[in-house]
Amino acid sequence: TGYSCRSMQMRGPLISLLWVVALGNPRPNLLFMMADQLRWDAVGYANHAEQNSTVLTPAIDRLAREGLAVRYSWSSTPTCTPARAALLTGRSPWGHGMLGYGTIAPRYGLTFPQVLQEAGYRTASLGKDHFGWNATSDTGIAHGYSETVLYDGLGSWDPNKTHSWNGEYDNYDRWFSREMPGKDPQATLDGLDGDGWNGWHGRAYVYPEEYHPTAWLGREAVQFLEQHANQSAHQPFLLKVSFHRPHSPYDPPQRVLDKIPTELPPITSCPNLGNPGDDWCIRFRGRASDPPGCADTADAWCGERDTADSVVSRRAYLGSVAFVDEQVGKIYDTLERTGMLENTLILWTSDHGDGQGEHHHWRKGYPYEFSAHVPLVLRWPASMQPRVKVARGSVIDPPLVTELRDVFHTLVDAAQLSRNASLLPPFGDHSRPNRFNASDGKSLLCLLSDPTGQACEYPPNPGPWRRWVDLEHSTCYNMTNHWSALTDGQIKYIFKAWNGQEQLFNLTADPKELVDLATHAGPYQIELAAWRERMVEQFEREGRGPSWVSSARQLMVRTHSTTYGPNYPK
Repeated sequence: TGYSCRSMQMRGPLISLLWVVALGNPRPNLLFMMADQLRWDAVGYANHAEQNSTVLTPAIDRLAREGLAVRYSWSSTPTCTPARAALLTGRSPWGHGMLGYGTIAPRYGLTFPQVLQEAGYRTASLGKDHFGWNATSDTGIAHGYSETVLYDGLGSWDPNKTHSWNGEYDNYDRWFSREMPGKDPQATLDGLDGDGWNGWHGRAYVYPEEYHPTAWLGREAVQFLEQHANQSAHQPFLLKVSFHRPHSPYDPPQRVLDKIPTELPPITSCPNLGNPGDDWCIRFRGRASDPPGCADTADAWCGERDTADSVVSRRAYLGSVAFVDEQVGKIYDTLERTGMLENTLILWTSDHGDGQGEHHHWRKGYPYEFSAHVPLVLRWPASMQPRVKVARGSVIDPPLVTELRDVFHTLVDAAQLSRNASLLPPFGDHSRPNRFNASDGKSLLCLLSDPTGQACEYPPNPGPWRRWVDLEHSTCYNMTNHWSALTDGQIKYIFKAWNGQEQLFNLTADPKELVDLATHAGPYQIELAAWRERMVEQFEREGRGPSWVSSARQLMVRTHSTTYGPNYPK
C-alpha cells in the first residue's frame, strides 16, 4: 500500500537531531501493539497456573518473559471507541468525555501521537484506528499520526455500491479489491451473520491466508520496520500496530484453527446452587422464563448458545488470537534482524475483552473480568536498562493496577518528554487547559524504577500510584446494561445505574466472579459501604452533579443514557 509521508516527515530528521543534542542521548523507538477484543486470559503467560493448552501465544509470552506484565490492567470503558479515546488522551472517562460507545472526537487538545510528532518522532499507525473517517479527503482522521495504513473493519460488501463496498473504504479494503476483484472480503461469515462485525459465529477463513487482514497487517508492519532501518534509522519512530482480530468475525485460517483443541474447558458461569449471590448471571441465559433482552440472534450480546456452535466459535476466537501472535513474532524477529530491538520500547495491550459465553455474555461493554480486564506487557530495551530496578519477567500484582489511560504517559515518558513543559503541562498548572489531574494516566516507567508505586517522579501526574481505578459504560445493547465500577484488582464494586443494584466480587478468592457478595451479611456489607462511598467521592470530585449523586450523598438511579460527558470536545 505504501506510506504517505507528510511535510512533518521531511523536517523530522532535523528535529530529532536537535532533540538528541538537547537531551544528550538518543531516544528509543516506540512500538505500541494491541489487539482488538483480546481477553486478559487469552494469552499464555496469564494461564501458567492452569496450564491451558488451548491458548497459543508464544510471541506475546516472550514479551512478558523479557519485560514486565501487569496482572490487573483495565479498559475503563470497555468498547472500541471510548477505549481508544483513553489511549489517545491519557485521561479518565470523565476526563476525555466518552462515557460509552460513540464517536471519537475529531480533535483533542492533546494526544500522544501529536506530542511525539512535535518532538521529532516519525509517527505511523497501521491497522485499526477507529478514529473516524474524513469523507472529503477519503482518509481516516489522523490525530497526530503522520502516516496511516488502516483497516478499521467497518462497512459491508455491496456489489451495487462504488468499490462494491458500503461504508469506510480503507487501505486494506482497497488492497483486497485490487488483489481479489469482485470478491467479498467478508465472505467467510456473511452468510451466517450479515456483515459479521459483532457476530458470535466462527469459521475457517475461506480465502488463502495471505489475504486475511491479520496477515496483511503483519506484512505492513514488517515492511515499515525494514524501510525505517534502511532509510530513516537516524530518526526515532512511534509505530502503532493495531490488529482488528480477534474481534469478530472469528475467522482464522484453517491451518491455525486446526491447532486449537476440539475439547475446550467448560464455559464459566455462576453456579446457581441456591446460595446467596451465586445466581446473579442466570438472567442472561435467554430462556423463556428469564428476563427479556437476550435474543437468539447472530449478533446476540447474551444468552445460551448451542454447545456445538459455541465450541466452534470459541475455537475460532482462540485461532484468531494465535494468528495475531504469529504476526507479533514476525515483527519481533524483524526488530532483532534489523538491529533495532534493543533500542525499541514495546508495549502490548488490548482495548477490551470478549464474553465468549462466560456468565452467558458475548461481545464486550460489561464490568466483568472477561470484558474490562485486559493484558498489558511492557518490554524495555537494553538502552533503558540503567533506569530499571525490576527483573525481566516480573509481574505487577494488586493493589497496583493500570489502565489504558497510562499508555499515553508511558510513551511520552519513554521519549524523555515528560519534563518538557512546552509539550506537556506540569501537574497543577491551572493556566494550561490541557493539564492532567490525579485521576488521569501515569507512566508505567514509574513502576520499572519503583515497583512499590510509592514514588512517581512524573511531572504531568506525579505522586504515589493510584489505589484503585474507575470504570463505567453508558447504555449498551440493552437499557439495563448501564453501570459504573471501581476496583483495585482485589475487590470489584459495581453500581448498576439502571436500577441501583450493586454487586461486589472478591477477585482474590473468586477471580472468575462466580459469587456476588453484595447480598452477603457481615464484613462484606462494611466493604460494600466503603466502596460505595469511594464512588460517591469520585463523582463529587468530578462535579457530576445531582443526577449522579443526591444532596444526601446517595448514588442516583439513571435510566437515561449518557454517552458523552461535559468534557467531550465540542
